[in-house]
Amino acid sequence: MTGTTQSDISMEDLVQSLITKNVGAVVTFTGVVRDDDIDLLELEAFREVADAELVAIRDEAIMHFGLTGAEVIHRLGRLAVGEKIVVIACSAGHREQAFAGCRYIIEELKKRAPIWKKEFRKSGESWVKGEGMDR
Repeated sequence: MTGTTQSDISMEDLVQSLITKNVGAVVTFTGVVRDDDIDLLELEAFREVADAELVAIRDEAIMHFGLTGAEVIHRLGRLAVGEKIVVIACSAGHREQAFAGCRYIIEELKKRAPIWKKEFRKSGESWVKGEGMDR
């Protein structure tokens, strides 16, 4: 499941895919398009590299935090205010591990994944400078 998609993301399916008999906690993070006076966002990626980086980040989180599972799905294409941009779900035996894994994934994704945002406003359009990437 981890990777990029142009389709909407089902939170229920994502969470259910991570629940096993050893899971005591599932933590999710959902990033959405907020109304910052924008009409819409357009998200682009170097898809092969972005997908590989998302898998690497997920695998690091599983290893470092002892997660039983994790998934991260990032949307691409044009998104309106209120639509999901990224969804992360981490499962673990205990909540501390799941929270730590989820935070690690979003922070690393922002630094490392080659995914770019363009904001469309009434006044024009512009690329958003990412934390770790230049456009």
